[in-house]
Amino acid sequence: MLSNHFENGTETARFAWSRLPHSDDGEFDGVGLLSTTTSNRNGVESLDYEVIENYAYREEQAQRGQLFVIYNASVKWFFALLIGIGTGLAAVFINISVENFAGWKFALIFNIIQKSYLAGCLIYILINLALVFSSVYIITQFAPAAAGSGIPEIKGYLNGVDIHGILLFRTLIGKIFGSIGSVGGGLALGKEGPLVHTGACIASLLGQGGSTKYHLSSRWLQGFKSERDRRDLVTCGCAAGVAAAFRAPVGGVLFALEEVTSWWRSQLMWRVFFTSAIVAVVVRVAMGWCKSGNCGHFGSGGFIIWDISDGQEDYSFEELLPMALIGVIGGLLGALFNQLTIYVTRWRRNYLHKKGNRVKIYEACLISVLTSVISFGLPLLRNCSPCPVSDPGSEIECPRAPGVDGNYVNFYCSKDNEYNDLATIFFNTQDDAIRNLFSAKTIHEFSAQSLLTFLVMFYTLAVVTFGTAVPAGQFVPGIVIGSTYGRLVGIFTVNHYKKLNIEEGTYALLGAASFLGGSMRMTVSLCVIMVEITNNLKFLPLIMLVLLISKAVGDVFNEGLYEEQARLRGIPLLESKPKYEMRKVTAREVCGNQKVLSLPRVVKVADVVSILQSNKHNGFPVIDHTRNGEPLVIGLMLRSHLLVLLQSRIDFQHSPLPCHSTGGSRAIRPNYSEFAKPVSSKGISINDIYLSSDDLEMYIDLAPFLNPSPYVVPEDMSLTKVYNLFRQLGLRHIFVVPRASRVIGVITRKDLLIEEETEDSTPTELQSTSVRGQRHERRSGVENGADLERPLLNGLLAQHQR
Repeated sequence: MLSNHFENGTETARFAWSRLPHSDDGEFDGVGLLSTTTSNRNGVESLDYEVIENYAYREEQAQRGQLFVIYNASVKWFFALLIGIGTGLAAVFINISVENFAGWKFALIFNIIQKSYLAGCLIYILINLALVFSSVYIITQFAPAAAGSGIPEIKGYLNGVDIHGILLFRTLIGKIFGSIGSVGGGLALGKEGPLVHTGACIASLLGQGGSTKYHLSSRWLQGFKSERDRRDLVTCGCAAGVAAAFRAPVGGVLFALEEVTSWWRSQLMWRVFFTSAIVAVVVRVAMGWCKSGNCGHFGSGGFIIWDISDGQEDYSFEELLPMALIGVIGGLLGALFNQLTIYVTRWRRNYLHKKGNRVKIYEACLISVLTSVISFGLPLLRNCSPCPVSDPGSEIECPRAPGVDGNYVNFYCSKDNEYNDLATIFFNTQDDAIRNLFSAKTIHEFSAQSLLTFLVMFYTLAVVTFGTAVPAGQFVPGIVIGSTYGRLVGIFTVNHYKKLNIEEGTYALLGAASFLGGSMRMTVSLCVIMVEITNNLKFLPLIMLVLLISKAVGDVFNEGLYEEQARLRGIPLLESKPKYEMRKVTAREVCGNQKVLSLPRVVKVADVVSILQSNKHNGFPVIDHTRNGEPLVIGLMLRSHLLVLLQSRIDFQHSPLPCHSTGGSRAIRPNYSEFAKPVSSKGISINDIYLSSDDLEMYIDLAPFLNPSPYVVPEDMSLTKVYNLFRQLGLRHIFVVPRASRVIGVITRKDLLIEEETEDSTPTELQSTSVRGQRHERRSGVENGADLERPLLNGLLAQHQR
């Protein structure tokens, strides 16, 4: 079973293990089905996060001084600033647009239904239909990669998998305007997930200097050519998206760390934190500007913050049981939601979406009409309730003024002092609906029948809507669902314990946390996000409790929402923990019996062209021979680097002998930056390169351009250790070699520490520990024994000869 799982992920049999699980060769057709007949440039491709320390790289590094190091660090911080500003402005634009569309829509509808209910219903349906149609048309015709939340694709990118189109300029535009249409059109979707994708797109575009296709590029911004630098920028963009969506800068940092990244370092933490802080400042300034009335209908909604600091002051021990019950319900409903979306998405992609973009448009429009009819018709089934007697100092008005946000909506009620509790949830933006469900001092505002009706209908709509060809987030719909059954449990708790200090809004908050934990399986980051958006630290222990319970219950049934969706999209994610069965499999067994496709050090151009045309491999072992005629692996040559050499023709030579010159007479070479692959993931194709018959008879010495120090593992290493090495280092290729014949040295922790140069010491140098014992006398016996028993990099410097 494991050999089949890795069948498409191995490129070499004995010397190379080239790719992540599932092949890079082709395009995913349907759900998890790979079509090898299509071009590689349209499919999923692994990323080269490893630094290729070839001759061009070393030459470039040698020319850089201390001034360049300072300049490079300054540019990275400057880009973090730009990412924060750009993502914050994008979030402001999306929120203002959604709130204005919703405000105009509700104000118009409430005026019309005073005269004719049917006319108001028709206008309501048409407005939502127009907004949703604009969204799905943008996605299907302009930016297909902008559909969905985008988080599974970004998670795959940071895991080492590149999917064509997910970080392009048109994807950014489609994400922004598509989110406005889908969320403003009243679909059971959120804009928070797309904001994460938006931040990633902004970061990637800044890293490559803009978009050359649309003539929006700047040469002085093109400072990040390597995929590792782009990965760091995209990580900053993801954190900025969460910080902009929830006004939760710390939660954004933790979300990037816990949920989307597979590789992390402390230097990146500072830049991510700085980016999130900039976003928080931009959003705060925008909200202050909007308070003066410059943003139209933009009111207390928009930017998500549900302040419940005036809610329940304390909780008793006997309340822990219903709160734990909320965690169990969240785990069960979250796991059910994930499973239902799997079934619906699989059916949709295997049958419905294969019929073309026109069917996708029809589907989204049909769901829009269905959602509008349900939200407009269901409140009529509920009788209006008399307004409660409000406290003199309360800011809550009953009923609220028509067309504005707030509690107690008077929807088609016969008396002025009545409200419809079901319309209070339906006739609001999702942000305002959550605020109403979280609200304190509104005991018995919602009846149990209304909450249960809304829960069933909205849960069903969320399942059906998720997966349509529009930008779709699940954060806010999940909070809506969780807060609904949480408030329902709160009603029963209030009625059972007969305590006036129990707030139903507190249970709504815990329900929201439990559903997100049961569906997305986030813990630390979600806990911090919920605390930041509610502005109440008192509920931190309770949020932690329901998150732990809901995640534990959900894990019994399936994986998290993003992991399941990534699997459906054919994104070969390497999870944090290897499968247990890998302990019993060795690296050699994974490679199978496939023939190794390697290159000699000096290779004929015609042979290179033939090899590149006959397969889709992206890495080739380069073999040289010792004086005894034995083959020796001298490095790894990437396909993209071979294409650059063929296109430039600079390093062609007539002689089939190695060129031992490392510079001097051969100073004209491609720069290291020329080897970088464009962020669009297309790069150069072998079919785009024209070579004459004379060129095909020439030779290339690959030694200056290959990676001379690829990662190597012995053939009998367990697949578990290979998996951990592969994922934690962000690799694309690992060489599997026979057991080494001899060891030339052992490196320990002390050898990796640099001695500080003082007046009485020799110049700074790296300590080296050799097995031959040249320096054993300088170290104590106990120290040597401890170091030799647990070497850190034992064998990685050994020469592997056959």
